Amino acid sequence: MKLFSRLFLFITAMTSFSSLAALGEHPIILIHGFQAGQLQTKPNHDTVVADGKTYWQDFWLAKADERIDWPSHERVAGRISSDYVWPKLKALSENNTCQNGCILVTHSTGDLVARYLLDNQENWLTNAGLAPLNIIATFDFAGAGGGSELGDMAINISEGSGVLNAPLKYAMSLWLGETPSAGNTGVLNDLKITNARQLAPLPDNRIPRIRFVGKGSDYLGSTSGFLPGKDDGVVSSHSSCGSSQSGSFTSCSTTLAFDGEIKNQPQAVTNFMPYHYPLLMGDDYSHSGLIGTKHQGKVTAVSQQKTLLDGTIIKVSTTDSTYWLSGNTYRYVDNSKNETMSELVSDLL
Repeated sequence: MKLFSRLFLFITAMTSFSSLAALGEHPIILIHGFQAGQLQTKPNHDTVVADGKTYWQDFWLAKADERIDWPSHERVAGRISSDYVWPKLKALSENNTCQNGCILVTHSTGDLVARYLLDNQENWLTNAGLAPLNIIATFDFAGAGGGSELGDMAINISEGSGVLNAPLKYAMSLWLGETPSAGNTGVLNDLKITNARQLAPLPDNRIPRIRFVGKGSDYLGSTSGFLPGKDDGVVSSHSSCGSSQSGSFTSCSTTLAFDGEIKNQPQAVTNFMPYHYPLLMGDDYSHSGLIGTKHQGKVTAVSQQKTLLDGTIIKVSTTDSTYWLSGNTYRYVDNSKNETMSELVSDLL
């Protein structure tokens, strides 16, 4: 059964999808997330490309037509854009790759890179005498577009203004593999909450940013004490859900918990960044697990039907079940008992 029964994204009709490869007439472009090891190694262009390929190899690499690879030791508005994003945009335009509409699939900091790209690509390409890309949607897994408190702590430590106690040192070692220093911060500067939220915050485009969110951890919860609200081990739900402000939030929905229980959520996100639409949540899915091949539990749907600004409708098949012992009712996406988050999303491809 398809996860999405219909998907009309900025087009008037589409009758079939392929679950085996890219979207046929709608190419998939991958934008990976932060890679901590690059802060120290400062890789050259070829290594950045190789690292980008490896990043997605578990699942999404085989589903994609193109990738935008970028180095974590640089800044988003600096060499990431000038030396990596721009050349790729130019090639995509010259090759008419997105003539019929592309979909960006992002993970983690790739969400932030994509937001800057979306805000600038039309101007950059037009000024170069090239046609802007027709990007019809982004699918953002574990989006770090709202920044991460871990980024703030890492920068504070690197500048000597942070208190490096044992728990924080351990959390940093798990996330970064080392204690950050002034010479190896790179894109961590962009992941600071304030910096991230000031980067292209009000885009002119109306491209839907569809969010896929987890609440597990790759680090046995050791980083969660430094992240407000519910988190996936690297980013809090204020970022991954797409909240318009940082804070301590417990869900992307006011009526649904991460574990699928249909219940009022008084601390849920209620105001979102422009055109950000959380769609699926997985209670046990970690930051990296969202794009991996390991099944990490059932998935729930924030919305079963989302109407976008142009009338586009995305539908998700779900089933509600009430447990007689507790009386609690839970909503799960059909097939999520067996399929991973990425498999569920790729069903529409």
